[in-house]
Amino acid sequence: MNTDRRRLKMPIVSAFIRVNLRLTALVTALVSPTLAQSQFTGNTPQPKPAFPGQTKAPPPAKASPAFNVETITARLNSPWSLAFLPDGNFLVTESNGFLRVVRPDGVVYAPIAGVPGVKVVAAQGLHDILLDPDFARNRKLYFTYFAPPPGEEPAIWPNEFFYVKVWSKPLAERRTMSLGMERVASAKLSADYKRLEDVQTLAEGAERRVVLAPDGKLLVTGADRFRFYDSDLDGVEHDFTENPDIRRNFSGRVLRINRDGSIPKDNPWLGRPTVPPETFAHGLRDPEGAAINPATGELWVTDHGPQGGDEINIVRAGKDYGWPDVSYGVQYDAYRTDGRKNVPVGNGGTSMKGVEEPVYFWVPDIAPSGMLFYTGDVFPEWKGNLFVGGLEGQCLVRLVIQSDRVVAEERLLTDLKQRMRDVRQGPDGAMYLLSRTGALMKLTPKK
Repeated sequence: MNTDRRRLKMPIVSAFIRVNLRLTALVTALVSPTLAQSQFTGNTPQPKPAFPGQTKAPPPAKASPAFNVETITARLNSPWSLAFLPDGNFLVTESNGFLRVVRPDGVVYAPIAGVPGVKVVAAQGLHDILLDPDFARNRKLYFTYFAPPPGEEPAIWPNEFFYVKVWSKPLAERRTMSLGMERVASAKLSADYKRLEDVQTLAEGAERRVVLAPDGKLLVTGADRFRFYDSDLDGVEHDFTENPDIRRNFSGRVLRINRDGSIPKDNPWLGRPTVPPETFAHGLRDPEGAAINPATGELWVTDHGPQGGDEINIVRAGKDYGWPDVSYGVQYDAYRTDGRKNVPVGNGGTSMKGVEEPVYFWVPDIAPSGMLFYTGDVFPEWKGNLFVGGLEGQCLVRLVIQSDRVVAEERLLTDLKQRMRDVRQGPDGAMYLLSRTGALMKLTPKK
């Protein structure tokens, strides 16, 4: 399993043991992905769902129609997101800091100039891309990335510099470390597609997905920032209810901003000076997929659990989604030195008063990434269905939705054995996928 997905847990032991365990694990993950995946997944027990249908939905009554898979290109480098340009070309982000134009015939152009410096380390890098609704006229777009600290050159760093060398430090020392910052920015793409111009930072503290809400605001998802508080990436064994602002500020959040970066006047936490004004919701872990449900206008997100407990949540203003107090997953077995298995996260529960329940969860993990509500006519059988890319699951997951509930699940493209990073609906109604191995693929019905 790739270390950019399963961010790992270190037990509280000496710094020497921590570092050596971590380095051994990272080498194992890189050299033997199959073995590493079995270590990270463990034999996680099946948690009890809060309501029927919250997990393990049955297959749909009618399976998906046959379809063709066309590989447009397989020469991208760890692609993360794509957008559709008005002339029919694709705009693709690569997590290593490059933004490229790809033609429908598979030609991949040189990187676009003017992208601000990106620090690529662990799960951080250049991520989402979103075109402004008026892009054809104003050339404006939005993107998310991890910026290096002042004075540090953009570079690709070994994972240990964000994981091992942070986990091994006490909180007071962590808070003095200048590691970089999550950002969402806007820019204009030059008419010849060769350069970003007028780059402006809109907000900091989130850098996963950026979505345009029906009211024209930007909703930006961001991962848990464990380095700023007393937590690890798969949680610790204590709860955070004594000071809820810790989680409001540092757990995975959704930010809500205007398209110029200003703060909407109806954001939910404006009356609380200890919570950043752009905060819309909190309590997520690593929300790498986001989409607006066209039936309701609400934001749905995928969220990576620790060992088990991957989720889909409906994100609403001011709501709490539990991390790291409660989770349907547990801490990673692979890094415990005390031999314990399935150690709970936070207060040990899967539910808690005041915390929103996920619409759906998976145990074991699928490592959900990009997501899409299909609205096109090319696949009429899929209309209204939700699609989620599975990294660890190596599949495209189709979910049938009724009244905000998942009633059926089908796994597609399992034969390709590709880690699916993003899924998008094109202007032509076809479905497009990015795989972590570098492929841009197109799905169309089989005639």
